Amino acid sequence: MKFTPTKIPGAYLIEIEPITDERGFFARSFCTDEFQQQGLNSNFVQCNVSFTTHKGTIRGMHYQIAPDTETKLVRCTKGAIYDVILDLRASTPTFKQRIATELTADNHQMFYIPPGCAHGLQTLVDDTEVFYQMAGVYNADAARGVRWNDPAFGIEMPLAVNVINQRDRDYPDFTQ
Repeated sequence: MKFTPTKIPGAYLIEIEPITDERGFFARSFCTDEFQQQGLNSNFVQCNVSFTTHKGTIRGMHYQIAPDTETKLVRCTKGAIYDVILDLRASTPTFKQRIATELTADNHQMFYIPPGCAHGLQTLVDDTEVFYQMAGVYNADAARGVRWNDPAFGIEMPLAVNVINQRDRDYPDFTQ
């Protein structure tokens, strides 16, 4: 795997390294040893799948507060998403900054999202599936979110927003 650090400390874009032959290809999408060599948490204890019917759907921006912060490894297994990481750690030089990339079933890329960062996405095509590996169990009492369109962050999505649930739409303005 190829680990590319992003401008957000602790966040990585991860690419598989396919070995091809007449059958297609084989590649690792996760290896505890390789993650540990990069200094990354590899203790994934929960896996989640989201399936979204309509392109233009927003999911997020979600995170969990301490002591239940989460590390996430996100990969699009069907379709395509515009994936966003937002740094909510006041102690970092990238506080309130974001990065985004397209994750698709075809490019096989993944985002590694460190604790203290919010995560959200917009589907770029209909019938999109996303696979999440989590280094923490979901705790509803620790779950939080911010609005993707909060002016404090300047996040722009590539498509018109067609679907967003009420919770994600109604998060209050961000305050430090």
